[in-house]
Amino acid sequence: MQVNPWAVTSIALVVVVTFYLGHRTSRFARSTHDFLVARRTVRSRRNAAAIAGEYISAASFLGVAGLVLKEGADALWYPIGFTAGFLALMLFVAGPLRRSGAYTLPDFMEARLSSTGLRTVSTWFVVFIGLLYLLPQLQGAGMALAEIMPTPAWAGSVLVTVVIAYNVIGGGMRAITVVQAFQYWFKLFAIAAPTFVLFAVFATGGAGGSGSGGALGDPAPPTFTGQTQVSVETDVTLGVAEPTRVRVGDAEWTTWQPGTDHAVEAPATLTFPAGAPVPTVDPAKSANTDWLLPSPDLDGLLSTYSLLLALFLGTMGLPHVLARFYTNPDGKAARRTTVQVLLLLGLFYLFPVMLGMLSRMFVPELLVTGDTDAAVLALPTGMIPGLGGQILAALLAAGAFAAFLSTASGLVSSVSGVIATDLLSGKVRDYRLSSLVVALVAVALAVLLPIEDLTLSVGMSFALAASTFAPLLVLGVWWRRLTWLGAMVGMCAGGGLVLAAVVANVVSAHTGGWAPWVLQQPAIVTVPTAFLLTIVVSLATADRIPDDVGAVMLRLHAPDPLGFMRDRAVQRFGRAEDRAQGGSAQGGSGQGGSGQGTVRPAGQPGATGATSSATRTSPGRHRK
Repeated sequence: MQVNPWAVTSIALVVVVTFYLGHRTSRFARSTHDFLVARRTVRSRRNAAAIAGEYISAASFLGVAGLVLKEGADALWYPIGFTAGFLALMLFVAGPLRRSGAYTLPDFMEARLSSTGLRTVSTWFVVFIGLLYLLPQLQGAGMALAEIMPTPAWAGSVLVTVVIAYNVIGGGMRAITVVQAFQYWFKLFAIAAPTFVLFAVFATGGAGGSGSGGALGDPAPPTFTGQTQVSVETDVTLGVAEPTRVRVGDAEWTTWQPGTDHAVEAPATLTFPAGAPVPTVDPAKSANTDWLLPSPDLDGLLSTYSLLLALFLGTMGLPHVLARFYTNPDGKAARRTTVQVLLLLGLFYLFPVMLGMLSRMFVPELLVTGDTDAAVLALPTGMIPGLGGQILAALLAAGAFAAFLSTASGLVSSVSGVIATDLLSGKVRDYRLSSLVVALVAVALAVLLPIEDLTLSVGMSFALAASTFAPLLVLGVWWRRLTWLGAMVGMCAGGGLVLAAVVANVVSAHTGGWAPWVLQQPAIVTVPTAFLLTIVVSLATADRIPDDVGAVMLRLHAPDPLGFMRDRAVQRFGRAEDRAQGGSAQGGSGQGGSGQGTVRPAGQPGATGATSSATRTSPGRHRK
C-alpha cells in the first residue's frame, strides 16, 4: 500500500502534543484528590470541553460515518442518541450526583444505600463497562494506523495504550483534563475543515477520484464508474440487488444473481466492470431506496427503539462520563456543564453524517469489503487524488487518533480510580498500579479479539450501562423507598442479561450468525427488567430502607447555597483545598488528614459546605 507521509506526520504530532500536555500538567498532581477528581476545581466551560473530548470516541469519529454509509436513515439514530443521553443526564442526575459528594459511582451507591456489598458489585460492573467500551477505541486506533501505513493491526492499539498509560499514571484526572479539552477542539476542526472542503469540491463538480457511484436519490444501488478491483482481506458473504458481473482472482467472469449469498474467502481480489452495481456485506442496504428510508419491518422498528433506550439512559451509567462530573465545584456547575456538552456534541455530530453520505457515492467499494469504519479516512483520496486528498486524509487521521487517545484516557482513569479506591487501599501507588493493569488487559483483549463495527460495539456498552447503573441512579436520586437489596437484584439481573447477550453474539458470529436482533440490541428487554425488579424487590424489603434516607435526600436536592453538600473523599483523602507541598505529599501517600474532615465554608470557591446534620460517616472502610 502507498504510505501517506502527511498522515504519519499528523498522527505523530497529535501523540507528541498529547504526551507533552499530560506531562506538563501531571507535575501538579500530588494527592489522591488530584488523581481522582482534579481537586474538584474544574470549571464548567473547560469541563464541558473535556467531557465532549472523551465522549467523542472511535464510534463517533469513524463509526457513525461508516454506519451512515452502510445503513442510511437507520444509522441517524446513533448521533441523536449519543447527544440526547446528556439531556437525561442533566434532567435527572448531574446536579444531585455532584451534591452527593461521591468521588466514584460505587461510592455514590454506598453513600445512598449504606451497603458495602452493593459497592463491591458496582465496582465490578464499572470494570466490565469500562473494558467493553475501551476495546473499540484501541481496535479503532489499530485500524486507522493500518489504513495509512503498512503496520499490523495491533501497532496502533499499542501506541495509544502507551501514551494514555503514561498520562494517566503520571497525573490521573488532573493531567487528562487539559488534554481532553484540547482534543475536543482539535477533533472538531479535524472533521469540520475536511467536510467543508469535500462538500465544496462535490458542489462544484471538481471531484477527480474514482467518480461518483450515482446520486443518492437514484433507486438503484451505487455503481462502479470504471473497472474496479477490490482486495478482500477478511472472509465476507456478499449479496447483490441486481445481476452483477464479477471476476474472482484470475478465474473467468461470472454473474452473481440476487437472492443468493456469495461467500468470498480471503485473501481475494474481485474485479467489477464499469457500471456494475456494488455488492454489499449483509446487513448493509444495497438499493438507495432502502438506504434513504428507515426499516419498515417490526423487527427494525423495535431494534431502533431498543437502541434509543440504550443510548438515552446509558450515558448516565458510563463511568468515564460520570467521573468528570465529580470534578465540578458544585451541583450548579455540573448542570451548566451538561448544557454546554449538549451544544458541543450537537455541533460535532453534523459532520460524520455528511461524510457518511459522501462515502456512499465516492468510496462504495467499502461496502464490498465490509470495512465501512474506514470511510472517513478513505473518502478524501477517493474524491481528490494527489496531494490535496492526502492532506485532508492526514487531518482526519489525526482527529481520529485524538478521539482514541481522549476516550481511552478517560476510561482508564475512571476504571483505575474505582479499582484503587474500592478494591485496594486508595493510595496514589494503588491508582497507578490499577492504571497499568487496566491498560495491559485492555490492549491484550484488543489484539486478541476480532474487530467488529465500532459503533455497534460501543452500543453494547451503552446497553450494559443503561441496564445496571441507570435504574440505580434515577431511583436512587428520586425515590426514597429504594433499598440496597432491590438495587442489587436489579443491577445483577439487567447486567447479567446484557453480558449473556454479548456472549451469545460472539458465539453467533462464529457459528453462522443465528443471533436475533434482540441479542444485538437487548436494552428494550434488559432496561425494563432492571427497573421492574429494582422496584418490586425494594417494595418487598421496605424494612431495609436506610435510617438516614431523609438527610441523604436533602443533601442531593437542596440548593447549593444552603450548604448541605459535603465531599465524602475528605474523610479519607484529606482536604481538597490543601495546596501546601507537605500536605499534598502526605495526601499522595493516602494518609493526609483522613480524620479531620475539614472543608471550606459554603459560598467560597470550591466550597463543600458541609454541615454535620446532613452528613454521616460512610460505613465499612470509611468508618475510621
